[in-house]
Amino acid sequence: MSIYINEEKLQFHLQTRKASYVFQVLPSGYLVHLYYGKKLRDSDLSWLHVRTERASFSPNPVPEDRTISFDTLPLELPVYGTSDFRNPAVQLQLENGSSVSEFTYVGYRLETGKPALQGLPATYVEAADEADTLVIEMEDRVAGVRIELSYTAYTSFNAITRSMRIINESATSVNVARALSTSVDFPHADYELLQLSGAWTRERDIVRRPLASGLQGVESRRGSSSHQQNPFIALMTPGTDEDQGEVYGFSLVYSGSFTAQAEVDQFHTTRVSLGINPFEFSWKLESGEAFQTPETVMVYSDAGLDGMSQSYHELYRERLARGKFRNTERPVLVNNWEATYFGFNADKIEQIASAGKKLGIELFVLDDGWFGHRDSDNSSLGDWIVDKNKLPQGLDDLANRVTALDMQFGLWFEPEMISPDSELYRKHPDWCLHVPDRRRTEGRQQLVLDFSRQDVRDEIVRMLSDVLGSAPISYVKWDMNRNMTEIGSAQLPADRQRETAHRYMLGLYEVMERITSSFPNILFESCSGGGGRFDPGMLYYMPQTWTSDNTDAVSRLRIQYGTSLVYPVSSMGSHISAVPNHQVNRITSLEIRGHVAMSGNFGYELDLTRFTEEENAIVKAQVELYKEIRGTIQYGTFRRLLSPFEGNETAWMFIAPDGSEAVVFYFRVLSEPNAPLQRLKLKGLDPDADYRLKGSTETYTGDALMYGGISVGRATGDYLSEMFRFERV
Repeated sequence: MSIYINEEKLQFHLQTRKASYVFQVLPSGYLVHLYYGKKLRDSDLSWLHVRTERASFSPNPVPEDRTISFDTLPLELPVYGTSDFRNPAVQLQLENGSSVSEFTYVGYRLETGKPALQGLPATYVEAADEADTLVIEMEDRVAGVRIELSYTAYTSFNAITRSMRIINESATSVNVARALSTSVDFPHADYELLQLSGAWTRERDIVRRPLASGLQGVESRRGSSSHQQNPFIALMTPGTDEDQGEVYGFSLVYSGSFTAQAEVDQFHTTRVSLGINPFEFSWKLESGEAFQTPETVMVYSDAGLDGMSQSYHELYRERLARGKFRNTERPVLVNNWEATYFGFNADKIEQIASAGKKLGIELFVLDDGWFGHRDSDNSSLGDWIVDKNKLPQGLDDLANRVTALDMQFGLWFEPEMISPDSELYRKHPDWCLHVPDRRRTEGRQQLVLDFSRQDVRDEIVRMLSDVLGSAPISYVKWDMNRNMTEIGSAQLPADRQRETAHRYMLGLYEVMERITSSFPNILFESCSGGGGRFDPGMLYYMPQTWTSDNTDAVSRLRIQYGTSLVYPVSSMGSHISAVPNHQVNRITSLEIRGHVAMSGNFGYELDLTRFTEEENAIVKAQVELYKEIRGTIQYGTFRRLLSPFEGNETAWMFIAPDGSEAVVFYFRVLSEPNAPLQRLKLKGLDPDADYRLKGSTETYTGDALMYGGISVGRATGDYLSEMFRFERV
């Protein structure tokens, strides 16, 4: 059991493996937060709610009790209009035009396990005893609206999830202007805020800063979770590092526009809010209808950032990703994009695949350009019909030529987009997102299909299913290469236009559910110009994501390191590409490119037919090595050792699930003259075990490797990398 209820005090205590979360109903019916942090024994914690009268500018909704003010109470459900001046979690507009709400406690129900969220991705359980779910019912009697606050505490994982369901029980419609998934009030502001920010080809930089008075945080208004900000923030005690300090992580399982904020008020308390971005959002709830918010996954660690990451990695790998490939080792692939771009034919593709087969590569992926008359990025999206000029014998012929080599065959799609120069657009010009009498702004010479429409979704599912069923396809790269503009739908009335962006996400999730369920033997990889939609919502449908369009090894050190704060290595696609690198024009060795790319789901994105004999030998050895260690890489424990955000060096390591081996990578960007000798301390080994360095006769004790360290960085030259494999004796 993970949830304990004190019926007399109406106090609710949620416990995970390492954390406690406690709140209570006041006699007035308001729900106050008492504690979130290190796991506590179950006891009466009412004394944690300090009752005190504040200044006269903090109004009192209960006249006879001046210690109650929404302006100061740590509320589980903060709302607008009745004296809480901080960020609300809910804002409703009633038929009379007012936006005032007041919700009080009605009751609760306790469920074993974790129910699914209708139409939305979410973490799950495979056995009822893995978690308990508490649903708190709150009601605004004047508005006739009920809210169900859902809390799940995992017993077998270190996580608590939260979401909210708004039900209109009145006789009239209600407009939902704000519906955040989570709001947590902390008793002080002595924290640092951590976020993952960046841009296209520079995703998920680690940014940390002290909290200050006022509002701070991140958001996306782009219609997707975005390259610029990830739907995640964390609060950390000052000085927190990888191994020490308290961390509170908040991760939103959603792929659209979001907000994640920390507000420090006049009394130096902190409110963390997370959910669908209320900017340009509203939802009309008719009588009897309900609105479900996405899920927030909250993780507490008293062992620094590594403790938080381990909790997210374990949960997202095991209870967010689904399907056949969740626990299946991913194949080594080659993708033709940077080898050919749009200029290819069947013979050229077969040549690259044949070269890959000789090197031990297992999967060939045909990227953009195989459909319509797609010779550049200015046409044919939406026309998912094979281009017979490039592939005169059809897609099945090419796929069979590849599979005859004893390789798997994969395919690129961009199902959410439409080109103005396409048969689909000429037939259905109203099928894209657009607003009447406004221009249709193009990005990458394409528009966004209106996935809020059922007819659009049905047609896309039909076309994709026809293609996927026409050939032996075992992998799909699902791309999305622009953000939303002119967000409107031809099928929605004027008073529902602000529902379009969220309805799009619900429609996208429906399409992904239908396609991935119909083709369970296909490995799907999500992509949005690389990492523009690297979020938990996508991970629910597709177990891996193309981490970034930037394949430069040095750039990828920061990108993959930052991504690992929340997301498991099994979710990261990572490839070797040609040099000079096509994104930053840097020249690096095959060795460092290999070591960086091996730190994820490994592959190549270049023309294998142009390798020299020496390069062929190196690549063949890389592929053989990765096949030996990929179980450890993809499903082992990942530990960060040196941060690229703090210096010239980066290091990380992987420990096999059974502890039988450890794989260590060390990287140095620039060479330094007469540099000091370096020792790299490992983590997570058994201090009482002995480990043999593979390729030598040397044996080391686990404690010496962790507390003494190994010598690194003795070679000279820029862009240096080293790899060590230790086998437990």
